[in-house]
Amino acid sequence: MSKNDRFKKVYSQGKLEGMEIWIDRETGINYLFHFAGYSGGLTPLLDEQGKPVITPVAER
Repeated sequence: MSKNDRFKKVYSQGKLEGMEIWIDRETGINYLFHFAGYSGGLTPLLDEQGKPVITPVAER
């Protein structure tokens, strides 16, 4: 895996304002990226126990 392939976008919604879900292919952790215009924020997705959502290796 090259350095540029570490993250994979699996969901996208919106153009100027919206959100995306990204998966870290090394750790499997899912991240939510929310953006509006020129600003944005990134946070790990959490399950009901407050632990990070992790995608199984077979699905990465």
